[in-house]
Amino acid sequence: MARRSNGLDVYLEIGKKKTFACAVEWPGWCRSGRDEAGALQALRDSGPRYAQALRAAGLDFRAPDDEAAFTVAQRLPGNATTDFGAPGIVPDFDSRPVDEAELARLQTILKACWAALDAAVAHAQGKTLRTGPRGGGRTAEEIVRHVRDAEAGYCSSMGGKIAKTATYDEARQVILEALAASARGEIAEYGPRGGKRWPARYFARRSAWHVLDHAWEIEDRAE
Repeated sequence: MARRSNGLDVYLEIGKKKTFACAVEWPGWCRSGRDEAGALQALRDSGPRYAQALRAAGLDFRAPDDEAAFTVAQRLPGNATTDFGAPGIVPDFDSRPVDEAELARLQTILKACWAALDAAVAHAQGKTLRTGPRGGGRTAEEIVRHVRDAEAGYCSSMGGKIAKTATYDEARQVILEALAASARGEIAEYGPRGGKRWPARYFARRSAWHVLDHAWEIEDRAE
């Protein structure tokens, strides 16, 4: 499952206010900036942090030294979600089939991101998260609830369903099972109302990004 980050392909999601740069083969490694250059720099700057999140999972990720290591493989027009602050467009790469080895890799990355969130929450226990200039900002517990609610929505977009009574551990297991079902073609491409479901690769990408984004938020705000 090891892959090296030499000659990294990235895609850009370009909105009116924000641009996201995302590594094609590394779900969760996706950062934003005001423009293409800012997004690519933010992606490079976060490389060591992403590497740390994956290290315990045994994945061979090596952060690049500079943006010259990136190859922009696709540019996509963004939407309101992009400008709001989240990647919201499915790239062409995520429509590729997922074999068993790649499925295991996606699941491993997702579990590593969950572990990073859990570690950030544990580290923040007993600490006050720094607030913004107007006192805004969720507590660590509120962030975890937000991530859990978002993951339930993401899972539904892929065709899975998490029971409202499920614990977070149970919800994560449902997510892994739904990801496997999607990768194996056991979930229909379109939902009962005709909407196109998220492919497995995109679900892993979006979910891993969201989990890591909030894990790093907790780390940065913990006093």
